[in-house]
Amino acid sequence: MSYQETLDEIKKTLGIVPGFMKALPEDVLVHDWPLWKKYSLDKSEIPGKYRELMGLSVAANIRCPYCLAMHTDMAKAHGATNEEIREVYYLASLTSRWSAMLHAQQYDMKQFEKERGQMGEYMSRGKKGSS
Repeated sequence: MSYQETLDEIKKTLGIVPGFMKALPEDVLVHDWPLWKKYSLDKSEIPGKYRELMGLSVAANIRCPYCLAMHTDMAKAHGATNEEIREVYYLASLTSRWSAMLHAQQYDMKQFEKERGQMGEYMSRGKKGSS
């Protein structure tokens, strides 16, 4: 696809060609647009709502206001409810919080792997606690 064809397709898909896309080198936009479109707008193995909720979680952790705004809007466009988005606000902190705690403890990786395996085996037997 040529650069002009890419711009035309972006406009047809989004209604405009955003300035942040026009600012990219032509070859980058021609390469990246089909991938962005596929994984942001089209069907893939992961439903759009879940892709966007994951993106929102990542955006919260990298503290990007652009990504936070875009992934929130895209999640809603894919059918995410306000309740689901609010839940992501908490879930977004889990990985970084627990990572910080484990690193601060300098927790032994071999011990962590052993315990992770034990928990996984227990939970796969259907003993998932009170949930």
